[in-house]
Amino acid sequence: MKKSTFLAWIIRMPLIKRWALMHSVKKENIAEHSHQVAVIAHLLVLIRNQYFGGNLNPEKAATIALYHEVSETKLQDINHVTKYHNPELTKEFKKLEEIAEIECLKTLPIELQSAFEGLIVQSKVDPAYKTIVKAADLISAYLKACDEVKFGNREFDHVKIRLESMLDVFKTELKEVEYLLDVFFENCFVNVDQLSKQDI
Repeated sequence: MKKSTFLAWIIRMPLIKRWALMHSVKKENIAEHSHQVAVIAHLLVLIRNQYFGGNLNPEKAATIALYHEVSETKLQDINHVTKYHNPELTKEFKKLEEIAEIECLKTLPIELQSAFEGLIVQSKVDPAYKTIVKAADLISAYLKACDEVKFGNREFDHVKIRLESMLDVFKTELKEVEYLLDVFFENCFVNVDQLSKQDI
């Protein structure tokens, strides 16, 4: 039986630092980020289904989110502006990401690959779920930027502004994004004593 390297790559995700080109008050890795995106994606789908007539599977959204950065186990985290400021570079980065995703998929036993393809290879992800995970990814990054700015890190000022404008588009297209930010966002920045008082 051939041995697989799949799980070995996944458990290296905590070693991959996010925001590597920027000074951060609080360090973050892609495992932490992927977990947070999964929680947010799960919540977004539940909100959509409960309040806005949706019928997506929240567990599927969470699982896709857990794997959405798998290419970075081989490529590291690439700065957003570096990746998207030039269309030619963006196209080449996307090609590299897909190669890395397919490489990761092929580390699995052949019998499991079809089950994972729509989770790992982003071009194969169902568009409805891909949109939800993208929104969750932006919300996670926005929470990070707001947190850094709260602690006086001016390095994230421009990131916060850029993400706000991107989220404004999502809020008009996905009511669940607006709902989540209205209901859950504010308390992400209060201290533990304030949180505990609200929960009494």
